[in-house]
Amino acid sequence: MDMNMLSSVSSIIDALSYTLYAFLIGGLLLGFHRKTIARVQGRPGPPIIQYLIHTFKFYIKEITFPITAGNPLYLFVALMDIMVWMSALFVGVVFESSLLILVGLYVLQKIVEHGCGLSSGSPYGKLGGVRSVFSAAAEVPLFAVVGIIYVLTHSLMIGDIINYQAVNGPILFKLPLAAFAFFILLVSKAPNSPFGIVKDKCIVSGYITEHFGTLESIILISDAIAWFVLLWLFIALFIGPVLILNPLLTLVGMVALTFIISMICAITPLLTPNHSVMLQILIASLTMIDLLYMVVH
Repeated sequence: MDMNMLSSVSSIIDALSYTLYAFLIGGLLLGFHRKTIARVQGRPGPPIIQYLIHTFKFYIKEITFPITAGNPLYLFVALMDIMVWMSALFVGVVFESSLLILVGLYVLQKIVEHGCGLSSGSPYGKLGGVRSVFSAAAEVPLFAVVGIIYVLTHSLMIGDIINYQAVNGPILFKLPLAAFAFFILLVSKAPNSPFGIVKDKCIVSGYITEHFGTLESIILISDAIAWFVLLWLFIALFIGPVLILNPLLTLVGMVALTFIISMICAITPLLTPNHSVMLQILIASLTMIDLLYMVVH
């Protein structure tokens, strides 16, 4: 076996190892999220490892294909889901590459959610898929934050943004409203979020209602990786090398963010789809205050 092949095998092993790490940390954080909500609401709640247990449980169960499912899209969207977030993991976290590519992957995720709901043929899945497209209007905070960070740092490379903070201090203090808008985006992606209209309990499990067995396990793995990536991205963009260069401090930051988000989810009722979208757009518009401040100074 030549050196090039050995290098390729080593790279694949490293990639799979980091993916497993992201899944385990993300899964534990989501379990911690659920446990915190339960405690705040006066319930014992499941163990923190319950998310990982659920993922393994569904992984060994048989895949079911509803009669109404549109194959092969029904199968493809679940695989596409994990491909999107694994790509985001390596583009953003591992290589600290372009923030613009991450935005593109995030937009692709909305298409995956829509396809996931429609492919099942379930009325609940379809409604969840439609809401995922409707909620795309609420992703304005992400675009607004990316734009204003570029104005400040003159770069969309995550590595450059981290280096900027090493010299100039955390962006959190320079763009507090942009940081708040991105934080609301994190809240919207948390389970039991007041903005969680695509998986509202009134539509069962939304766009993943009919996905079961191994396919649901794949989606759960994707959600755990997504949670890890989004938390890491917030820390990298707004706190910088103070935490991001130390893996232990990064984990502490992730736990702290998850706890704060869990408290918000525990005491805040679910908003209607219209109110959810309009409130997020309003919060995104506040970032213009940061932009005006930079222009004035």
